[in-house]
Amino acid sequence: MTDSLRGAALMVAAMAAFAVEDGLIKALSGTIPAAQIIWMLGLGGALAFVGWLRLSGQAVWSAHYIRPQVLLRSGFEVFGTLCFVSALSLIPLATASAVIQATPLVVAMGAALFLGAQVGWRRWLAIIVGFVGVMVILRPGADSFDPATLLAVGGMLGLAARDLVTRTMPGVVSGARLSLHAFAALFPTGVALQLALGAPVVVPDGVGFGILALCVGIGMFGYLTIVAATRLGDISFVSSFRYSRMLFALVVGGVAFGERPDVWTLVGVAIVIASGLYTLIREARLRTASQV
Repeated sequence: MTDSLRGAALMVAAMAAFAVEDGLIKALSGTIPAAQIIWMLGLGGALAFVGWLRLSGQAVWSAHYIRPQVLLRSGFEVFGTLCFVSALSLIPLATASAVIQATPLVVAMGAALFLGAQVGWRRWLAIIVGFVGVMVILRPGADSFDPATLLAVGGMLGLAARDLVTRTMPGVVSGARLSLHAFAALFPTGVALQLALGAPVVVPDGVGFGILALCVGIGMFGYLTIVAATRLGDISFVSSFRYSRMLFALVVGGVAFGERPDVWTLVGVAIVIASGLYTLIREARLRTASQV
């Protein structure tokens, strides 16, 4: 097996993990307020990454934590996570996951608008077509439109902004430290949101604590796996397998929650994925041409 195929297999495994984690979070939202899920996951994730840094011999604290870029990145990640977890509690898993698939397109557009990246007319057209796909999924103005889907859009925009800020950062802060910083920021934010909403604190039972622990463990596995995947083979080929998350979301949503997305949602998903794949392939070709 080549390095690219190994990377693709690892990427698929990471996407499966994230889809399962999303399903577990949605299951928890039936008994625990979304804000509480957020701060509990933030606390659990922060502790997990502290342990990982210790085991790998890295210092937990870094002076880079207070740099504006790191603070901005964590702020966008917190915003995206707040929106996405809230969306999972209110709309079908497949719908929330479908909207998230547009994140790479927003990143490509943002890189062109704010980072000076060169984007030709073909990729601009692919981005526009991808946004048309998002509109097909959301169908604003239709009787089936659910305003809660805008939370998924907010999640997608927040995560895209996080990725754009990450592109501008020098490689002096490890991915584990960035993740620790973001998880740590989720804790006070979730607590503040729960207090602001007046939502009661629910003490999970043994099963609830087990699911929370499983979410943290699966999220950690997904993070480590995706890092390993991006270090193997051709990055554009490996990254294209990020879209397998949608397939896993459809399976998890159908099996665990009895979800049956309508035809228009599936059409929108197909448009978004096709546009994203074209953008990745086009970027890979241009990168190869520039190196000749």
